[in-house]
Amino acid sequence: MSTLFATTVASAKPKDRSYKMFDGGGLHLFVKPNGSKLWRLTYSWLGKQKTLSFGQWPEVTLADARDKRTEARRLIALGTDPAQQQRIDAARARIEDNDTFKAVALEWVAKNEREGMADITLSKIRWLLDKAYPRIGSRPIAQITAQEVLAVLRAIEATGRY
Repeated sequence: MSTLFATTVASAKPKDRSYKMFDGGGLHLFVKPNGSKLWRLTYSWLGKQKTLSFGQWPEVTLADARDKRTEARRLIALGTDPAQQQRIDAARARIEDNDTFKAVALEWVAKNEREGMADITLSKIRWLLDKAYPRIGSRPIAQITAQEVLAVLRAIEATGRY
């Protein structure tokens, strides 16, 4: 099924026009006149021909491209468009990257302000959060463990503040 070798990919030279080097199962290496080499998968979804990009060689190796082809074929078999899934995964990663402890905490404090929480309570919450920001403020909220939060609280307790 597979027809490309790592040496064939590495030695592919640019030509006057773009060309494809096929590996099988819809996977091909798209070689551009400027010399860049892109991994792509051509597949059919709901009767339409579609192309999915996997990245540029050498960042994405032949083995990586084949793994991605296998995963895309698995998604198609399960009734999912791999291009749509790739967009969903990218959006999810962007959201998770922007959901830092500090961003979520500021949003939560703003919500409590809108709902009329007492000013003294809000000031105490802000004080505590200001102590936590240096240690965990820039970390994605989904990756913060209970042990990290406990370490922040114990550090505050060590200063005599409870």
